[in-house]
Amino acid sequence: MRDPSEEDAGVHVGGDAYGGVKLAGGRPRKPRRSARARRRNAIVAGLLSVGVLVGTGVVWATPRQIGAVDAGVAEPPPRGAENILLVGVDKRDDLTRKKQNELKLGREAGQRTDTMMVIHLSEDHSKVTVVSLPRDSWTTIPGKGDHKINSAYQFGGPKLALQTVRQATGLEIHRYIEVNVLGFVDVVDSLGGVTVCTPVAINDPKTGLNLAAGTHELKGVQALGYARTRATARSDLDRIDRQQQVISALLDRALSAGTLANPAKLASFVNTTLGTVKVDPDDGLLGLAAQLRDVKLDNVQFVDVPLSDVDYKTPTGESAVLWDKPAAREMFRRIKADENLAEPSATPSAKPSAKPAVPPERVSLKVLNGTLITGLGARTRTALLAYGFRVPDTAGNTARKDFKKTLVRYGAGQEEAARTVAAAIPGAELRKDDVKGIEVVTGKDQLQVAKPKAAPTATATPKAETATQTICKK
Repeated sequence: MRDPSEEDAGVHVGGDAYGGVKLAGGRPRKPRRSARARRRNAIVAGLLSVGVLVGTGVVWATPRQIGAVDAGVAEPPPRGAENILLVGVDKRDDLTRKKQNELKLGREAGQRTDTMMVIHLSEDHSKVTVVSLPRDSWTTIPGKGDHKINSAYQFGGPKLALQTVRQATGLEIHRYIEVNVLGFVDVVDSLGGVTVCTPVAINDPKTGLNLAAGTHELKGVQALGYARTRATARSDLDRIDRQQQVISALLDRALSAGTLANPAKLASFVNTTLGTVKVDPDDGLLGLAAQLRDVKLDNVQFVDVPLSDVDYKTPTGESAVLWDKPAAREMFRRIKADENLAEPSATPSAKPSAKPAVPPERVSLKVLNGTLITGLGARTRTALLAYGFRVPDTAGNTARKDFKKTLVRYGAGQEEAARTVAAAIPGAELRKDDVKGIEVVTGKDQLQVAKPKAAPTATATPKAETATQTICKK
């Protein structure tokens, strides 16, 4: 990366990061990099932007050189599978109050990790698995006792963050990448924005985000709010889903012909992204770039840590999440063994539990009270939320009040999701109807929502989606 103080020779990217170009005289241009080299750099920058998504802030200065940090990583193998800990650090000390207010950041000083992800590069270097570690995960931090996992960085910086993740996952970490999340807005804008889709409306005054349900094209500041907000039913777990969606959208833009074929846009994206990064080992990112040269969107897979309690009350009175330790242990064992998590385990010890085609956390629905029984709709909504469904609106009422049976009504294209809902309300009648989405109409039978099933057994296939599947379909 050139010194920002040098006079430009050749292409100059304007400060708006949208590809404004001017030609300067003086020194001759360097030969253009090959298409393969440009693609490799874009892939690296795209994957690094994973960490940029997850917190808050914006870079208001010129890109900086990649920095070095001592995180105590293990010696990386010369060839073979590799585990990377990617940490997004929320640092806002150097922002003015005006800028913090503009971006709805709050005024806390200091550094904390808003996101931690383990990225596994397969042995043949063709596949990437990204595991998001919920920031509120209640775990043991070496030498500090039990705390939320995002406290590790505050207590002991990169080394303690890495030790905590290594202890929790059982994985050796070969590379540490720290991204200052204050670069997020510039990264998104350098690509011309990202496309996202939300199944529910989001109105969050804290982040300044107000979106109707549906598909949206977001610029940097809006995308920042979308990646930060917790103003939906599942709070931080929904936020992880949104972050994975934005990661996929950024990768899609980064690897698109429009970026790779546009030298100004590509330079802006790579410089903006890499300028907010610190790494260990301090060999730059050339080694990683070489290993990622064959990765495609279909081969970038996202998985979630299995959870046993999403509303755990800690001894200190905080709200946290607990991992399902047996299932999580098995998932990380499979990652260590370089298995594809989208497929059944190669060494099952028990029959996997059946899974619905559409998991509850992906289903958004409405609850209507079809009776004169006061509070029946509200109780049903609460139980469905506990089961894991998205029920963004309070329970309503049907025009008629004589429904004898509880119904699950669904519109066109919603049959599989509706089956998941009906399975959660044993005895409910499944009916295709002229409605938008999915509606649960409570009847006089007062059917009970089943208790949430335990997380899949340790041999079950965890939820896994590729970056291609996560991208919004326009």
